[in-house]
This record gives sequence, structure tokens and C-alpha cells, in this order.
Amino acid sequence: MHFYVIKSRTLKIMAFMLLVCVTLAINWGGGDALAGVFFYKQVRKVPIYCVETTNKDIAISFDAAWGSDKTEDIINILNSNDVQATFFLVGMWVDKYPEMVKKIDEAGFEIGTHSNLHPDMSKLSADQIKMELETSVKKIEDITNKKVKVFRPPYGAYNNTLLEIADSLSLKTIQWDVDSLDWKGITSSQIASNIISKVKPGSIILCHNNADHIVEALPAVITALKSQGYNFVKMSDLVYESNYTISSTGKQIKNK
Repeated sequence: MHFYVIKSRTLKIMAFMLLVCVTLAINWGGGDALAGVFFYKQVRKVPIYCVETTNKDIAISFDAAWGSDKTEDIINILNSNDVQATFFLVGMWVDKYPEMVKKIDEAGFEIGTHSNLHPDMSKLSADQIKMELETSVKKIEDITNKKVKVFRPPYGAYNNTLLEIADSLSLKTIQWDVDSLDWKGITSSQIASNIISKVKPGSIILCHNNADHIVEALPAVITALKSQGYNFVKMSDLVYESNYTISSTGKQIKNK
């Protein structure tokens, strides 16, 4: 009999805890919150892959880690077509091509960091991540005298620690929802098709400054997207500065 009383009381406590958890789950957004309450699941943070917007604004970006011989041609094509763009530069690339960094900046394009040494930053310690970001940002800012606002992780690899440290340094972590796949050595027409077929308002396009055939592909991409009414803007002009949420799929949404 004594055993039965203890068991009944335990069940009542468990039922009460379950009710509290369900209430929290409803308030926080459903089943994932409930699982987090029970299993202490850490909410996985997500970088910005695209932006929700009613405007037909898009951002084209060029990652630069190795090589520079196509960069000036890219600059000239963008400028001649009145297209804004963002270049994500690795610190060691900045060290090797400081004059090209100046040309990118003087041409009016935005420069973000792509790390210092291009490691998989999701495998680094917090101190190493901070060093990668601070070192690369300083190298860029010393040349441009402009604040670096955006960051793209090498290989697209990230974790909560990386995103939190980037945020603490006032860097927005940027991925992409349109991959040109230019790094695969595919033809210019394939690069153009990969981009044109997938772009939508708020898209972020991934290209590389030294990819095979990117120079040949760019004019076709620009002509096609402009004819569809798209407007190329800098990354920091596309993304929201504050008062936003990021969906589980990486879409940045302005809070109502």
C-alpha cells in the first residue's frame, strides 16, 4: 500500500511536468521545442542563404582563395554592366594580391571575409575561429579603410560556435541559394544555366573569381537576369541589418 502511494504521487508529478512541457512547446513553436525540453537539444543556428523580399533584388558574390588572373576581367564586366557585387576574400589571398584588393574596392564593390587561411572552420576551436576572422578582417580593412560586414565560411561549413563568434564581431554569415558550380570546370553555358534557372527575388549567387569560364558566362547571366527585371545589389544591401529572423532553411525574414 505504501508503495502504491509513492507511485501515484510520482505519476502526478510526471503528469504535471508533461503539461508544463507541452505548454512550453506550444508557446515556443511546437514539437521541436518539446524535444528540446526533454532532451536538452541545442537549437541549431543557421546562416543566411537568401532573403525574403518583394523586390527583385539579388546579390552575386565571388569567393577568392587562389589565383587572380580573371579578377580584373570580372571587375570590368561588372562595371560595364552597372552591376554591384560582393567579393569574399581569404586573408592569404589579400596578402598575395593587395593591389587587386584595392582595385576591387576602388571599383565600388563590397568586400567580405572568407576566413584567413581557408580552413574548415566548423572544426576549429572558438579561439581559432576568432583569430581567423579578426586576422582576415584586419587585413582587408587596413587596405580599404572600410568596415567588413559579411563573412562566408570556407566550404560552407559552420556550427553554432562559428555563427555566434561571427555575430559577436558584427559579421553576418552568408551562404547561398544559387550555386553556379563554376568551380567544377563546366562550360560557360552550363554556368549561366545553373544561375539563371534558379534565381528568385532575394537570391544569393555563388561564383568564384578564378573559375574556368566564369568570365565568359557573366555577360549572359547579367543580360538574362536584367531582362527579367532583377537588380544586382551588394550583399549588405540585400540582407537585413536588424529586426529579422532566419528560417530553418536559411531564409532571412524581416519581422513584421
